[in-house]
Amino acid sequence: MNRKEIIKEELHYIEDNQLKESLEKIVEDLPEYWFHKAASSTGKYHPEYALGEGGLLRHSKAAMRIGYELLMNPVIGDKYTSHEKDLLLMSLLVHDGLKLGNPEENYTRFDHPILMANHILENHEKYHLTKQDATFMADVIKTHMGAWTTDYNGEEVLEKPQTKYQNFVHMCDFLASRKCLLVPFDKENKISV
Repeated sequence: MNRKEIIKEELHYIEDNQLKESLEKIVEDLPEYWFHKAASSTGKYHPEYALGEGGLLRHSKAAMRIGYELLMNPVIGDKYTSHEKDLLLMSLLVHDGLKLGNPEENYTRFDHPILMANHILENHEKYHLTKQDATFMADVIKTHMGAWTTDYNGEEVLEKPQTKYQNFVHMCDFLASRKCLLVPFDKENKISV
């Protein structure tokens, strides 16, 4: 599987060439299941396009595309620098990169935002990310669950979004999980509009 080819369209959303290479390296490191598993095992929290084979990949691509479309609107996008936009979009694509843990577990890890945030921080040099850029990505990834911060035992595990960057990533992920918003994909898991 050529992972760079799978995210070819998404790489076009990133303006900075160094950050494109960083995103390629991050995606190259993601567990195999990110490309094949469904975004939701029950279908309760995600639309039809995010279910079945490749659903998690499609959900991630949809979240990034929603972010891209919003950032292209000057009323929204002008609040962010070009560099911030790139980092937000990169974060959206990989926000669920360790959703089932690493190594893979049978069910969603409730702390998967923390796992992915820590992964970015721990590997920032390997991904050719500055510490500042890795910290930015980790900060928005770790809060992408928004208001859903307690685990199955009712314990507070995750932080709620506080900054405009964290709120933006949560909003895009939330919209990508809404059943009333359908994103059309072709047979190659590419958004077809």
